[in-house]
Amino acid sequence: MPNETIRTWQREEGKKGSLGPLKGSKYSLIDAHLHVTNFIQQTPGGDVLLEYMNQANVGKAVIFGLPVAKMWFESDREEPDYYLANDSRCYYYQYTDVIVAELVRALPQAARERLYPLMCGFNPTDRFAVRDVERLYAQYPEVWSGIGELLLRHDDLTALTYGEPARANHRALWPIYEFASAYDLPVLMHQNVTSVTKNDHPVYLYEFEEAVRAFPRTRFILAHCGMSRRVLVPFYYQMVERLLEQYDNVCVDYSWIIYDVAICPNGQPSPDWLALSEKHSDRICLGSDLVTRFERLGPELQRYDVFLDQLSDKARADICWRSAERIYGGMKGRVAAASKTDQPCNNV
Repeated sequence: MPNETIRTWQREEGKKGSLGPLKGSKYSLIDAHLHVTNFIQQTPGGDVLLEYMNQANVGKAVIFGLPVAKMWFESDREEPDYYLANDSRCYYYQYTDVIVAELVRALPQAARERLYPLMCGFNPTDRFAVRDVERLYAQYPEVWSGIGELLLRHDDLTALTYGEPARANHRALWPIYEFASAYDLPVLMHQNVTSVTKNDHPVYLYEFEEAVRAFPRTRFILAHCGMSRRVLVPFYYQMVERLLEQYDNVCVDYSWIIYDVAICPNGQPSPDWLALSEKHSDRICLGSDLVTRFERLGPELQRYDVFLDQLSDKARADICWRSAERIYGGMKGRVAAASKTDQPCNNV
């Protein structure tokens, strides 16, 4: 059963009657992938977020900012609002984590307990980056539930971002993975499994696997199962299934384009993905991947119902909320024993 916070929230929401069309999933969810700032680092705020969570049947949410900000070039007549709005570049923006932390701290305690904030505002190609993570964690130790979403191999966004391409096996991330292991913080990363021009084999998958093998005590969540726009390889579900079977420290989230392209194309659940989801439900969670457009939480999450309807009760409960609760819901600020006693961190 859900924890007491979700049960209380469900009782209060149940008094309001059933959900109408496009109001949200009929199943209580934890949205495990939600950006609360956009690419120009604006946010509607925590109160607005909670309002739309209530409307969309979302009990809790895993939230984070965006580690990059879009520049407004002098030559651009219009202010950009998305990384693909024009050809201007993006740059790493550390203050995004302060925005998230202060958003959370401004809320009442009961509301804070419904949010699992992650920190992401550092340059993943800078070997000084771990210093920024340490400082931020020390400044807001009671806030953080993990690290991410790290934007690594990300097709057009990678090409538009200043500096060398970020990747999962970049040595600048090695001490950050160690930090995550020591504090038992899960790491959510966007790492495309291939490039947009190579669709016959996963050219970047080895980078993710190298990091996972090098840090078996660090818990990794592969966002969107490694997919992005125009990124697809044959036998995708088999690749994801192999990752989950081979690495105990890997989980995935079903969010953004992976659902519409592979899991439920044309609104028809894939039998292969249903079977995979039944087998590994305790390693899978759901997310909207909205970028501040909180009013779209209902429509984004309701579309999962046609897939969730065909799962067993256990698998559905795992994917809707139990897996996310287990991944992100640990005690904040707890130093893992692995950092001092050579004992493994809790596996997901």
